Amino acid sequence: MEELLQVGAISSTHGVRGEVKVFPTTDDVKRYSKLKEVILGEGATAPVLHIEGVKYFKNMVIVKFKEYNSLNEVEVLKGKKLYVTRNNAVKLQKNEYFVADLIGLKVVDDEKGLSGELVDVMTTGANDVYVINLDDGRELLLPAIKECILDVNFDEELIKINVLEGLLD
Repeated sequence: MEELLQVGAISSTHGVRGEVKVFPTTDDVKRYSKLKEVILGEGATAPVLHIEGVKYFKNMVIVKFKEYNSLNEVEVLKGKKLYVTRNNAVKLQKNEYFVADLIGLKVVDDEKGLSGELVDVMTTGANDVYVINLDDGRELLLPAIKECILDVNFDEELIKINVLEGLLD
């Protein structure tokens, strides 16, 4: 499992006091109000940035870090990704998973003899859709609903599924 979970990407600067616009990559945008710190990038030397202020504008989050106080200082942050540790991640409900943990899991439908690998998760209005590359070369778009996702087992790195009629046509 991933130790760091991405919560956003810095898209541009905002104003002259060292604020940045962040495109959130989390389901709950308002979680930024509760965050105290984020990690800038990945790797052992990635710096921890402390959040001093948060504002919301359209689909973006405007963040002020204690470590930066001017437009010139934050220019170099454009394009960088922001992460949190698993300890600072939102608490999941039953049958909720972090996308980063699902990607790469083996997927099987024993009844239909199908197997493959989960390669992406698409977020839609009603429910997520799992993108699965089947071993026979086809791509399966499977809705993440209880009728289709029977079991997720991280110990075995396996998702058991039920492909409903019509999904492979």
